[in-house]
Amino acid sequence: MRQIGTQEIRKIFKSNECGFDNVLQKMKIIEAGDGKCIGEMVVEEQHTNKNKTLHGGMISTLIDTVTTLALFTHKNSELVLSVSVDLHITFIKGAKMGEEIVICASTTKAGRTLGFTNCLIKSKNTDEFLAVGNHTKFLLRKKKE
Repeated sequence: MRQIGTQEIRKIFKSNECGFDNVLQKMKIIEAGDGKCIGEMVVEEQHTNKNKTLHGGMISTLIDTVTTLALFTHKNSELVLSVSVDLHITFIKGAKMGEEIVICASTTKAGRTLGFTNCLIKSKNTDEFLAVGNHTKFLLRKKKE
Protein backbone atom coordinates (compact mmCIF):
# COMPACT_ATOMS: atom_id res chain seq x y z
CA MET A 1 0.00 0.00 0.00
CA ARG A 2 1.30 3.43 -0.96
CA GLN A 3 1.82 5.87 1.92
CA ILE A 4 0.58 9.45 1.68
CA GLY A 5 3.52 11.78 2.29
CA THR A 6 4.67 15.37 2.38
CA GLN A 7 4.19 16.20 -1.32
CA GLU A 8 0.60 14.91 -1.42
CA ILE A 9 -0.30 16.74 1.79
CA ARG A 10 1.19 20.00 0.45
CA LYS A 11 -1.02 19.67 -2.66
CA ILE A 12 -4.12 19.00 -0.55
CA PHE A 13 -3.31 21.91 1.76
CA LYS A 14 -2.70 24.34 -1.13
CA SER A 15 -5.96 23.31 -2.83
CA ASN A 16 -7.94 24.61 0.18
CA GLU A 17 -6.77 28.25 0.05
CA CYS A 18 -10.21 29.78 -0.33
CA GLY A 19 -12.85 31.18 1.97
CA PHE A 20 -12.02 30.90 5.66
CA ASP A 21 -8.96 28.71 5.02
CA ASN A 22 -7.32 31.79 3.48
CA VAL A 23 -6.04 32.65 6.98
CA LEU A 24 -3.66 29.69 6.64
CA GLN A 25 -1.87 31.00 3.52
CA LYS A 26 1.32 31.76 5.43
CA MET A 27 1.67 28.30 6.99
CA LYS A 28 4.09 25.90 5.30
CA ILE A 29 3.88 22.13 5.55
CA ILE A 30 7.38 20.97 6.53
CA GLU A 31 6.81 17.24 6.77
CA ALA A 32 3.94 14.78 6.62
CA GLY A 33 3.56 11.00 6.71
CA ASP A 34 2.87 7.99 8.92
CA GLY A 35 0.03 9.76 10.75
CA LYS A 36 2.03 12.90 11.49
CA CYS A 37 2.18 16.43 10.07
CA ILE A 38 4.43 19.39 10.90
CA GLY A 39 3.74 22.96 9.84
CA GLU A 40 5.51 26.26 10.46
CA MET A 41 4.57 29.90 10.16
CA VAL A 42 5.49 33.38 11.32
CA VAL A 43 2.79 35.14 13.34
CA GLU A 44 1.69 38.20 11.36
CA GLU A 45 -0.72 41.00 12.20
CA GLN A 46 -3.60 39.22 10.44
CA HIS A 47 -3.18 36.31 12.89
CA THR A 48 -3.28 38.41 16.08
CA ASN A 49 -5.82 39.70 18.57
CA LYS A 50 -6.02 43.21 20.04
CA ASN A 51 -3.07 42.36 22.33
CA LYS A 52 -0.91 41.64 19.24
CA THR A 53 -0.55 37.97 20.19
CA LEU A 54 -1.68 34.93 18.22
CA HIS A 55 -5.49 34.83 18.27
CA GLY A 56 -7.10 31.85 20.00
CA GLY A 57 -9.29 31.27 16.96
CA MET A 58 -6.19 31.07 14.79
CA ILE A 59 -4.65 28.55 17.19
CA SER A 60 -7.85 26.49 16.96
CA THR A 61 -7.79 26.64 13.16
CA LEU A 62 -4.15 25.58 13.05
CA ILE A 63 -4.82 22.60 15.33
CA ASP A 64 -7.96 21.62 13.40
CA THR A 65 -6.18 21.77 10.04
CA VAL A 66 -2.83 20.19 10.89
CA THR A 67 -4.39 17.31 12.84
CA THR A 68 -6.70 16.63 9.89
CA LEU A 69 -3.71 16.53 7.54
CA ALA A 70 -1.93 14.16 9.95
CA LEU A 71 -4.97 11.88 9.96
CA PHE A 72 -4.94 11.87 6.13
CA THR A 73 -1.50 10.22 6.26
CA HIS A 74 -2.32 7.46 8.76
CA LYS A 75 -2.35 3.98 7.22
CA ASN A 76 -5.88 3.27 8.52
CA SER A 77 -7.44 6.51 7.28
CA GLU A 78 -5.50 7.66 4.21
CA LEU A 79 -7.38 10.49 2.52
CA VAL A 80 -10.66 9.57 4.25
CA LEU A 81 -12.83 12.67 4.63
CA SER A 82 -13.84 13.44 8.20
CA VAL A 83 -15.75 15.88 10.37
CA SER A 84 -14.88 17.18 13.83
CA VAL A 85 -16.57 15.58 16.81
CA ASP A 86 -14.50 17.16 19.58
CA LEU A 87 -11.73 19.75 19.66
CA HIS A 88 -10.10 20.50 23.01
CA ILE A 89 -7.36 23.11 23.32
CA THR A 90 -5.28 24.27 26.26
CA PHE A 91 -3.79 27.72 25.70
CA ILE A 92 -0.47 27.91 27.53
CA LYS A 93 1.37 31.03 26.37
CA GLY A 94 0.86 33.76 23.80
CA ALA A 95 2.92 34.06 20.63
CA LYS A 96 3.91 37.59 19.66
CA MET A 97 3.78 39.12 16.22
CA GLY A 98 6.92 38.14 14.29
CA GLU A 99 7.45 34.94 16.28
CA GLU A 100 8.03 31.70 14.37
CA ILE A 101 5.83 28.84 15.51
CA VAL A 102 5.85 25.10 14.83
CA ILE A 103 2.66 23.04 14.70
CA CYS A 104 3.26 19.31 15.33
CA ALA A 105 0.32 16.91 14.95
CA SER A 106 0.10 13.15 15.24
CA THR A 107 -2.56 10.50 14.99
CA THR A 108 -3.10 8.55 18.19
CA LYS A 109 -5.54 6.08 16.63
CA ALA A 110 -7.56 5.73 13.45
CA GLY A 111 -10.37 3.26 13.93
CA ARG A 112 -13.32 2.25 11.78
CA THR A 113 -15.41 5.33 12.58
CA LEU A 114 -13.27 7.68 14.71
CA GLY A 115 -9.83 9.21 14.41
CA PHE A 116 -8.00 10.56 17.45
CA THR A 117 -5.23 13.13 17.04
CA ASN A 118 -3.15 15.45 19.18
CA CYS A 119 -1.22 18.60 18.46
CA LEU A 120 1.44 20.78 20.03
CA ILE A 121 2.15 24.36 19.02
CA LYS A 122 5.49 25.69 20.19
CA SER A 123 7.87 28.58 19.62
CA LYS A 124 10.50 27.64 17.05
CA ASN A 125 13.17 29.74 18.76
CA THR A 126 12.60 28.89 22.43
CA ASP A 127 10.85 25.49 22.17
CA GLU A 128 8.29 26.78 24.71
CA PHE A 129 4.82 25.24 24.48
CA LEU A 130 2.17 27.71 23.36
CA ALA A 131 -0.86 25.41 23.07
CA VAL A 132 -1.78 21.75 23.07
CA GLY A 133 -4.86 20.21 21.51
CA ASN A 134 -6.75 16.97 21.08
CA HIS A 135 -9.02 16.49 18.08
CA THR A 136 -11.49 13.66 17.54
CA LYS A 137 -12.90 13.18 14.03
CA PHE A 138 -15.70 11.05 12.61
CA LEU A 139 -14.39 9.24 9.54
CA LEU A 140 -16.72 9.42 6.53
CA ARG A 141 -15.81 6.08 5.04
CA LYS A 142 -17.69 4.87 1.99
CA LYS A 143 -20.20 2.16 2.86
CA LYS A 144 -19.38 -1.29 1.56
CA GLU A 145 -21.98 -2.66 -0.80
